[in-house]
Amino acid sequence: MIDQVQPSQLQDWVQAKQAQGPTVVLDVREAWELQTASVRAENFAFLHIPMSLVPARLSELNPEQPIACLCHHGGRSMQVAAFLAQQGFTHVANVAGGIHAWSAQIDPSVPQY
Repeated sequence: MIDQVQPSQLQDWVQAKQAQGPTVVLDVREAWELQTASVRAENFAFLHIPMSLVPARLSELNPEQPIACLCHHGGRSMQVAAFLAQQGFTHVANVAGGIHAWSAQIDPSVPQY
């Protein structure tokens, strides 16, 4: 089962997963989207791998490490989270609402697009 985590709940999820190691927020948007709007890493590592490249770059991810997937509205990141779970990743979440919700709930300085 994939955890659905609102941006406002991400820090709690990160703390709950501390025993599994440092959390990675995996941004699966395209490069131009990342340039338009991005999150600031607080208590987690940040990694950008566009959705289409995740299978080819899977070796860059640790299956035991907590990973919260992020995209624009949550659809692509949910697909990536499900893919990771199918590949044996055990601590995977989807940031529900994506960067759009992040802007609304966490940091209004993050542009909405």
